[in-house]
Amino acid sequence: MDTKREKQELLISIDKYGSFESANGSTQTERITFTWNNINVFVTKGPRRDTGRFFEFIRRRNETGIHPEAKQILKNVNGIARPGEVLAIMGASGAGKTTLMNVLTSQSAPNMLITGVCCANGVPIDSNLRRKCAYVQQEDLFIGTLSVKEHLIFQALLRMDRKIPNKERMKRVDEVIRALGLSKCENTKIGIQGRIKGISGGEMKRLSFASEVITNPSIMFCDEPTSGLDSFMALNIVQALKELAQSGKTIICTIHQPSSDLYAMFDKLMLVAEGRVAFLGSPRQAESFFASLDVPCPTNFNPADYFLELLAIAPGREQACRDAVQTICDKFAQSELGTSIARETDIEIGEYTVEDYPRGVREESPYKSSWCTQLRVLLWRSWLSDMRDPLIIRMRVGQVIITELIVVLVYYGQSLTKDGVRNINGAIYLILINLALQHLFNTLYVFCNPLPLFLREHKNGMYRVDTFFLSKNITDLPLFVLTPLIIMFISYYAVGFNPDVSKLFIAVGITFLVANASVSLGYMISCLCNTGASALTVATTLQIPVQLFSGYLINFDAIPRYLRWLSYISWMRYSFESIMVNQWTGINYINCTGTQGCAHSGHEVLQSYHLYEENLDLDVGLIVVLLVVYRLIGYLALYTKAST
Repeated sequence: MDTKREKQELLISIDKYGSFESANGSTQTERITFTWNNINVFVTKGPRRDTGRFFEFIRRRNETGIHPEAKQILKNVNGIARPGEVLAIMGASGAGKTTLMNVLTSQSAPNMLITGVCCANGVPIDSNLRRKCAYVQQEDLFIGTLSVKEHLIFQALLRMDRKIPNKERMKRVDEVIRALGLSKCENTKIGIQGRIKGISGGEMKRLSFASEVITNPSIMFCDEPTSGLDSFMALNIVQALKELAQSGKTIICTIHQPSSDLYAMFDKLMLVAEGRVAFLGSPRQAESFFASLDVPCPTNFNPADYFLELLAIAPGREQACRDAVQTICDKFAQSELGTSIARETDIEIGEYTVEDYPRGVREESPYKSSWCTQLRVLLWRSWLSDMRDPLIIRMRVGQVIITELIVVLVYYGQSLTKDGVRNINGAIYLILINLALQHLFNTLYVFCNPLPLFLREHKNGMYRVDTFFLSKNITDLPLFVLTPLIIMFISYYAVGFNPDVSKLFIAVGITFLVANASVSLGYMISCLCNTGASALTVATTLQIPVQLFSGYLINFDAIPRYLRWLSYISWMRYSFESIMVNQWTGINYINCTGTQGCAHSGHEVLQSYHLYEENLDLDVGLIVVLLVVYRLIGYLALYTKAST
């Protein structure tokens, strides 16, 4: 078998399993040498001009269509990271190290045009193999109400291959907890800043590593893993990286101004300046290289600080610094070390074609678990999170009970008189508005608050958009069934609504639809907005037409024609009419003899508001339609965000 085919079969094996079993039966990490060659990045003002993706199997080095005003961020960057080593990418602010990390991890912005190729063991890779790599991002995102072990169980259930039995998954969780020193806090909640006390910053960073290590990846990318940690915790984190590398993993990380102790722990160092490679090699080789340029690192000086200062663009001396950086980069490219790296990372792109890669592997689903498993595990996490957050249950139920008790105290014991009719109608309107607005504002943060975590987990191939959306709907449903029951059974007979028992159950059904239509609108706004503040602004603006066009403050027929369309897309219009029809249908006598302008029957009450008995079924149907439409729009908005 030729070398080319052997490399392809090796990558197919890695793509499927991510590890292999050694002769003694222990599971070992597949050893991958990761290289990148001739990486160029251009930033355009508009959308990216090329239609292909960076990690296509074939990428031509010279692409056309570059915008004439595009700014070049990275320039012909070559690099190599070997298994068993920790490669630290360093550079001053604006040097391009973050852009390089985004390119290597396929996290680039849409307005970037990227050329070059990345390889695993000499074979160009595509997005399927890319998903098997681990990326520990700088910002730690967790569900704070879960414990450390519960979080890792969640990761294991969704990220490990579906053929692995649950017993093996739990065994892997315990192994990772011990390996990363999380045994003491495995049953401690992760915590929410300002609300729930949880684990320390260092433990949280190690938990981020544990979340990625759970699948035994061959390559790990880490974006500034020591950011925000003290020197002791930073040292522990780098030591953890060293231990992971010693197991055969390839570790690539960006680092910002490491101490001399941290600097000495890195196996390889990559210095980036002005979008070019200024050096790539061991720390000892770095000191020798700069000494050969007559700019040696002073004795008893942190080499990391010295190199960053040497390659930085100082204010007021921009041109002189750029000339010095260009000289250093040119010298490295021409050095024996630089030319050897260029040769080692260079491959003949034309040697490989799309047909060489088996179609079955390329079209494999990115999700390791089945649809049902995703839904079940997401429901488990959502239920745990809700049950451990007292604000979700106690505050919402308490809010409903208190407002209904106030309504009962104000409207208690109404009779069928002129004043009683007016008060009953006011109570109906107040109950509906409170019910609608409470559920609307209580659901504004359901999707926009966890949006960054959702996008990260979805892009990692953990679960689908529909299972995430459905799990939130199902988890919240019991609460939104309970609150309409509480409202009606507290206020219905106390206020003096229609005493017919069948009317009570119809009213409960209508309020249930009103609550869930409000929830649907809240979901839609939450999915459309990126932050809680913007969602709150939109909801606050919408509540005015919702209240105004409900039919109580102004009759439907009196609404100006140019604003009437707003009432047709508001569930409150149909809710008010349906519950008013339910209340006054069958009321044939109202005690208002001799009183001018008084309705003598329920039919006349409805006529005074321009409401019609025959619209009851239509109103209920339209509430259901709006309920579905709001949620469908919300799902499509969430799906669009996840797809971009």
